[in-house]
Amino acid sequence: MGLLSAGQLAVRVVRCSLSSFSKPKSWLSTKASHLGDKNIVLMGPPGAGKTTVGRMVAHRLGLPAVDVDDDVLEAAWKMPVAAKLAAVGGERFLEEEGQALCNFSTSGCVVSLTGSNPLHSAAMQHVSDSGLVVYLDVDSEDIIQRLTRMKVNRIVGQEAGVPMRDILLYRKQFYEKWVDVRVLCGAGDTVEEVAEKVLKAVERYQNHAEESYMSTRCDGEVSSKQKTYFSDVVIEGLANDGGLYVPKNGFPNMTASEWLRLVDMSYPERALVLLEKCIHPLEVSASDLRKMVFKAYGSNFSSELVAPVKHLMNNQFVQELFHGPTASFKDLALQLMPQLFAHCLPPMCNYLILVATSGDTGSAVLSGFDGLTGTDRHRTGVLVFFPEEGVSEIQKLQMTSYREGNVRAVSVCSDFDFCQRSIKRMFGESGLTGHLAVEYGTVLSTANSINWARLLPQVVYHSSAYLDLCRDGVIKFGEPIDVCIPTGNFGNAMSAVYAKQMGVPIRRVICASNHNHIITDFLTTGEYDLRGRPLIPSQSPAIDILKSSNLERFIHHASHGDGHLVRGLFSGLERQQHFQVPRPLLSRMQQEVQAGWCSENDCLAAIRSLYTQTGYVMDTHTAVAKVVADRLQDGSCPVVICSTAHYGKFAPAVLKALQIQNIPEDPVEQLRTLASTVKKPEIHRDMMKRLQESGVRGHRMCQAEYGELVEEVEAMIQDSFLKVL
Repeated sequence: MGLLSAGQLAVRVVRCSLSSFSKPKSWLSTKASHLGDKNIVLMGPPGAGKTTVGRMVAHRLGLPAVDVDDDVLEAAWKMPVAAKLAAVGGERFLEEEGQALCNFSTSGCVVSLTGSNPLHSAAMQHVSDSGLVVYLDVDSEDIIQRLTRMKVNRIVGQEAGVPMRDILLYRKQFYEKWVDVRVLCGAGDTVEEVAEKVLKAVERYQNHAEESYMSTRCDGEVSSKQKTYFSDVVIEGLANDGGLYVPKNGFPNMTASEWLRLVDMSYPERALVLLEKCIHPLEVSASDLRKMVFKAYGSNFSSELVAPVKHLMNNQFVQELFHGPTASFKDLALQLMPQLFAHCLPPMCNYLILVATSGDTGSAVLSGFDGLTGTDRHRTGVLVFFPEEGVSEIQKLQMTSYREGNVRAVSVCSDFDFCQRSIKRMFGESGLTGHLAVEYGTVLSTANSINWARLLPQVVYHSSAYLDLCRDGVIKFGEPIDVCIPTGNFGNAMSAVYAKQMGVPIRRVICASNHNHIITDFLTTGEYDLRGRPLIPSQSPAIDILKSSNLERFIHHASHGDGHLVRGLFSGLERQQHFQVPRPLLSRMQQEVQAGWCSENDCLAAIRSLYTQTGYVMDTHTAVAKVVADRLQDGSCPVVICSTAHYGKFAPAVLKALQIQNIPEDPVEQLRTLASTVKKPEIHRDMMKRLQESGVRGHRMCQAEYGELVEEVEAMIQDSFLKVL
């Protein structure tokens, strides 16, 4: 039993849920629908157009249409709904309305609920059991305008003096509680357009098998017997052929009117809508996804905006991605990814997450998985390998401060590439994975950015940055921006490419490197050459990487899914440490992505210069991006610089850049020195707290021997899963 068997188990779980959904039940109507005998239930606020849209959908599908107001309530009460409301009052009305719906059953119909039905739990449970609940998420301004035209100035449950917007906002929580599928309606969408969206949403729900994933090294069509779904790719991490998983049908594309609906939403709300578009609801239900998202992006972030965009200077803006618990952009993915991972776990086996990190990923993974509770926590372990001399002292203290539970960090007397290469080798050795599964009932997985569940949440913050600029009046939707990203593994850059594929008007993704500038060299010449190339430690260690894993996804994207080409290139890289892409492919890549690099001196000078001009302090990685943006971006459109870490994580380098004398050796004292000097951004509260609590202690260290890393893996499994309770 190896890694593949875990994926097969996950598929069986999904198929089991599908079969239970389609199990026949006895309702009154015998008319068959698109979903067997299930109803299509339209839910939404008053004025959303549920009745009209319901009739259109029913006509298109050849099904009966049921309007709860006309066909259920008035039939049961023998009076108009308005008269009933006037007679009994709002609270009593909601109860009697709910009871009437509980007493009504049908099947194979398109059912249009009232706007207040979702406020009655028993009634909604009844209709939810009978069908697919489709939420018509209509813009509030459209709702208010329609109700005004209908001369409706109050709705059920709205007390005197309460604005219509407030009651609509209050009701949203109930709609999102019961939704199976959201239909996001753009401002001004006609009922015909909404009906078409409903039909597409129902078709998507029914055709779950179409939302499969493939390896970047896969040729041609994937056979139906080899379908790989979201649950599989989250658990497996790496494809069996060594490639990386990508959606077989690409990313969903959203219209401008749909994007505009997200402009005034909070970060968690934006994340929920976008992730619903990318994760099939039979893999993660809408209600479960909502709980995960709002837990991931809540009080654990020091900024209510989660990933705020701030004006830097001229046409440059900075997106602060460091407000999470470990002060790095990795938190934006790794506060959510462990929840998705636990949700997708098959019912058997323990899972050990192996992670190679050049700094920030390690503490973010440990923090994310440390937040799991109950059975999920006991069935998952995390083992992080990091280069002993390749991370900052504060990053090291962050990782080694996790002392309890099934999470551990071990340093290696080598560089990041050795750590990452060793982990990939473990996944590729069937003898090892089989031994761990048979001997310990444990399956290996990964939380590096090669895992799709790590990369997907990063699409959200690139999208959110653009929406923030629209909200603040910097641009109008449709106007382009550039994004400049300090990157070594190309995951952050790839997520920006995917955001563009969804419809965000990103003109150019600019990759910024330090003196380990292999991405810059590759995107300039088309040649990827590791031969005799040493990794040189820098002041921006998170991008001290020579083997950029997610570059494989970009080549797959730019080559229009040429799995044969990708397999040949990366197999050649493994054997010969070198490959060259064809000139036409390089040209296509250069149209989407630019790259540049800067020296150590340029990096420190940029920190000092910006602080002198604005009082704002960057970390060393953000400074690399700032230097490259100054050189490559032409100023004709705004550029968003991704600030991937808080400056406090690299305190010695920042203190040196600011020309502060007598730098303390103790990391906590270094942060205090910065706090007394720097006013913006503020010192990071969670990072300071964890470092103060961590104290001075040793940590596990191993030599640069593959066998020693394997021994650490086995020891971790024994400690985590074989304890006698």
